[in-house]
Amino acid sequence: MDQHLELICGALLVILVSVLWGALVNLVWKPYDTTRRLRRQGLRGPTPTFWSGSLEEIKRLKKDARGTKMDIRSHDIVPRVLPHYAKWMSQYGETFFYRFGAQTRLVITDAEHVKQVLSNKFGFYPKTAPGHYVLALLGRGLVLTDGSEWARHRRVVNPAFTMDKLKPMIKKMADCTVSMLDSWRGRTVQAEGELNDIEVNGQFQELTADIISHSAFGSSYREGKQVFLAQKELQMLILAVMLNREIPGYKYLPTERNRQRWKLERKIRNTLMNIIQSRLSSKNSGCSSNDLLGLMMESTQMQEGKGLNMDEIVDECKTFFFAGHETTSHLLTWTVFLLSTNQDWQERLREEVMKECGTGIPSADNLSKFKLVSMVLFEALRLYSPIMLVVRKAAQDMNLGNLMVPRGTILSLPLAVIHHSKGLWGDDANEFRPERFENGVAKAAKHPNALLAFSIGPRTCIGQNFAMLEAKMVIALILQRFSFTLSPGYKHEPADMLTLQPQSGLPIVFKPLAI
Repeated sequence: MDQHLELICGALLVILVSVLWGALVNLVWKPYDTTRRLRRQGLRGPTPTFWSGSLEEIKRLKKDARGTKMDIRSHDIVPRVLPHYAKWMSQYGETFFYRFGAQTRLVITDAEHVKQVLSNKFGFYPKTAPGHYVLALLGRGLVLTDGSEWARHRRVVNPAFTMDKLKPMIKKMADCTVSMLDSWRGRTVQAEGELNDIEVNGQFQELTADIISHSAFGSSYREGKQVFLAQKELQMLILAVMLNREIPGYKYLPTERNRQRWKLERKIRNTLMNIIQSRLSSKNSGCSSNDLLGLMMESTQMQEGKGLNMDEIVDECKTFFFAGHETTSHLLTWTVFLLSTNQDWQERLREEVMKECGTGIPSADNLSKFKLVSMVLFEALRLYSPIMLVVRKAAQDMNLGNLMVPRGTILSLPLAVIHHSKGLWGDDANEFRPERFENGVAKAAKHPNALLAFSIGPRTCIGQNFAMLEAKMVIALILQRFSFTLSPGYKHEPADMLTLQPQSGLPIVFKPLAI
């Protein structure tokens, strides 16, 4: 008995020593060594604390920034949405590093260096491991997979986003939008003689969720509403914890937040499974490949592991339900904001829409001819990109320009900073000037890849064409039916809420036009 006890105690001691050694290496030695190697190259950054790095300073700066208000004519959003980057760039230069907990993050703003990172096809700069809250929100779908798994997912999903597959979805985009606009017209008629505004940020989120439900999953917003609401709650949970240092093993404890996360994750999965089962039981849809869900369901019948299993289909549904409505809705929000404050451009776009399709529903051919609409959408993506930064990880020691990036370093690529860089876009970088895109995206700035709203390289957003078709359709239908101005009650407070959103919503005053 004593001998067995000694063996057990010895084994536990070995495990304890191993855990402590791993913690010492990951929490102390690696951050110290990475920092030392970066400092040798002349790079600087804020002094970290042992446990949280610079997280406490980031929290303080963000809290202070959220209490500020911007002039509605100002588009200089970086000090408000990335205040720590604005401060540290002024102190340490445009390339600097800081500690995010135990992570060492190297901030890269040089457009050519960013291009090298995002365009790499050899896996030298993979995505970082997602946190458990992000996994609950998106699943291990196309956005969060890497390497051969990503290639397999992309191969299955990619055919659903070719232009031939997207064109039949245009009618559904229009139907969903017209339904929303009819309700707006009813509200403006009821309020005749009174100043009645409509908060469009929430309206656009519901609209784009409805469109992605119909177009990609053969469902409806009513059926997918539980997914939409649960994902919104998960966003709020992520915001509450994203700047907290995670304690190993804490995610398994039945805390209030963890129980809420588990509940929301179950709700999302059960709702998506119901949508999938409904399709499976349908006589005609089980073999349909006219939408994303039909294509993925067919893939389950493929051999040799080339398709997606049911869990992977659920994860892709999570990814595309969220990504398919969240970013596009905010693109629409900020575009309407910019057109509300630039009435000349609103009228120019209305004239273009009326010239190409009159008061009729735009066709795919009409949408392709909306040059001015496209220019305004690109400028909205530049000034108010829904995604403000992306991160990658150096899989090994890498040379990036004249920098040597140590293995394991997290590369932070702040899109908002790059999109507002005067060195790339000129002295008017913080001004609304859609004409900069008159000759295309590649010639709009001093570097052809300065606009990164859809990323570049092999991980370019697969839904880019879908998003642009949807945005053009919605904006065109609004312009046909309404003129609009900013509500006097609007407060210009762009905020980092995982995506870039107006902190207090976007109230707009609409005036119906005769059609």
